[in-house]
Amino acid sequence: MACKISNSMIICLGPSQRPIRSQTIAIHSSTASICHLRWDNLLVKGINHRKGIIPLRRNKVIQAVAVPVRPSSADSADSAEYRKLLAETYGFRQIGEPLPDNVTLKDVIDTLPRKVFEIDDVKAWTSVLISVTSYALGIFMISKAPWYLLPLAWAWTGTAITGFFVIGHDCAHKSFSKNKLLEDIVGTLAFLPLIYPYEPWRFKHDRHHAKTNMLSEDTAWHPVWEKEFETSPFLRKAIMFGYGPFRPWMSIAHWLIWHFDLNKFRPNEVKRVKISLACVFAFMAIGWPLIIYKTGIMGWIKFWLMPWLGYHFWMSTFTMVHHTAPHIPFKHSDEWNAAQAQLNGTVHCDYPRWIEVLCHDINVHIPHHVSSRIPSYNLRAAHKSIQENWGPYLNEATWNWRLMKTIMTVCHVYDKEQNYIGFDELAPNEASPITFLKRVMPDYT
Repeated sequence: MACKISNSMIICLGPSQRPIRSQTIAIHSSTASICHLRWDNLLVKGINHRKGIIPLRRNKVIQAVAVPVRPSSADSADSAEYRKLLAETYGFRQIGEPLPDNVTLKDVIDTLPRKVFEIDDVKAWTSVLISVTSYALGIFMISKAPWYLLPLAWAWTGTAITGFFVIGHDCAHKSFSKNKLLEDIVGTLAFLPLIYPYEPWRFKHDRHHAKTNMLSEDTAWHPVWEKEFETSPFLRKAIMFGYGPFRPWMSIAHWLIWHFDLNKFRPNEVKRVKISLACVFAFMAIGWPLIIYKTGIMGWIKFWLMPWLGYHFWMSTFTMVHHTAPHIPFKHSDEWNAAQAQLNGTVHCDYPRWIEVLCHDINVHIPHHVSSRIPSYNLRAAHKSIQENWGPYLNEATWNWRLMKTIMTVCHVYDKEQNYIGFDELAPNEASPITFLKRVMPDYT
């Protein structure tokens, strides 16, 4: 291995010069001393750049790496070069520079063209047509596909019904139609095949937008609390699996915990919650027996359960990618800043075009958090405007394995200074689910 010091970074290159895939980093300094950095420490503790702390530990050596040198000041820590290196490490195209404290959310909204807020009935109902047609095609493919092609049919159908969720999502944000009763009806119907109660989800989701990445108050993803992690060995192992290998389906647990308990809602919300729950239970009581009557238990698994699991894969994946990264902090309410959370703390991620079409651009997510009143079919125009006016502050990625690996193996337990601590740092002898992921997950960008 040969290393050199260049400007503000130390670069170590091996013969292959391929992307980093091993667990550790070796740095040979010009003073002939050798220090070793663990890969997970770079991911977790390397983001603590304001303090300029990168812990050193002895371990194995990798073939190639470019890492930031310990920043000497806040200015150097926030430099474009340092952010570029972090982006490459985490699987991002760009990590945005910190948004100034004096910028408000209204400042950002005021730069958006008025036309992106306009509701277009033709475009709205076209999205319904796309979802219904793609779902019908998916059911047809499931009915005709040989067993070895069923996973492809399930992937298509699960993605198609994710589009139903996005339509209901627009209805909940009052960006589908000017007729608010029609929005509630369409939203309820769109959620029924997903067994999702519309009103409970709407109430919880509104709080997610009002308190995005606010500790305790945000109703979407949270870092794990250390005291929760240390409650019992059984719970600790369950949390490791949930935030590790099972994380792409953790929205199922969120669905069960948050949406069916009347005690979680305000008194003025309970009536509407009961109506939604009645609709969901009626769909289950009528729809499931009909599916089983026509196709049998295996038909229920083929035509409903497997696409539903595909939907939850996207529900979980989209949600965690939108707001979870080693450099994006969750903050207490007294430190929280709306503009920083919505613009600077939300991630834009590009997926393959067919997924974007079937899911109605829900992953063009930064403008949606700047203003939830923007209809899904206007999100791209809004994002273009935000790029032009606020581009340096944006977090952007193209979906890749390194991004997923970073989230699933690093973004675990809340820490005020580092944002996250990995399970394998807190309980290295029990963290086999995480070490397994580090070993088997690809590291491609």
